[in-house]
Amino acid sequence: MKKTIGVLPLWDDEKDSIWMLPGYLEGIMQAGGLPIILPITENPEDIIALCEKCDGFLFTGGQDVEPELYGQEPLDNVETCPMRDTMEAVVLDYALEHNKAVFGICRGVQFINVHLGGTLYQDIPSQYPTSTAHRMSAPYDRECHKVCVIKNSPLHSLLKQDTLGVNSCHHQAVREIAPSLEAMAVSEDGLAEALYMPGKEFVWAVQWHPEFNYRVDEHSRKLFDIFLSHC
Repeated sequence: MKKTIGVLPLWDDEKDSIWMLPGYLEGIMQAGGLPIILPITENPEDIIALCEKCDGFLFTGGQDVEPELYGQEPLDNVETCPMRDTMEAVVLDYALEHNKAVFGICRGVQFINVHLGGTLYQDIPSQYPTSTAHRMSAPYDRECHKVCVIKNSPLHSLLKQDTLGVNSCHHQAVREIAPSLEAMAVSEDGLAEALYMPGKEFVWAVQWHPEFNYRVDEHSRKLFDIFLSHC
């Protein structure tokens, strides 16, 4: 029987609607899973009821994480979605309590880090000036910059790579890593690009976008594959 993966939805303020990039769903399906797009709700009982039907959870990209959640005032160019923050907090707590597999992508790594006590750079260009490009233009199925994969990390064990070319499309980044998380990859300019939670069945998150290039990149397919294998 295929594993059911709850996919946290993206939100469109202008259209007042949820939406989804097909790569998130297709990446799960090519790995043998059955993705289900979850509705956005702030009712904890409904969220738990949804969680009980899922074997794992994919935390997707989208709006910025609310800076107040890590003790900061928002900068002018920060765009948040409080509904997502509220819902994803309940989903992540459920997943951790029940040792369910979690995979985070882009905003996903940022939210997981913040919820567990870490902080973010709200805006890389203004708070972490760098010559490394972190926000590429389309097409997104190509290399933007490289990351150093930390030896003896689970990611290194999976990919057998010391360096990895990744795509990139973000303006926020992990600043202080949450106490319960550890880094698995770091960008050329020193930003954490992949995190995991030791002691849990599977809690991994990456800053890059395997949903955009899994068709052409074996390493991206391996990320979806290992996620599904732990669900």
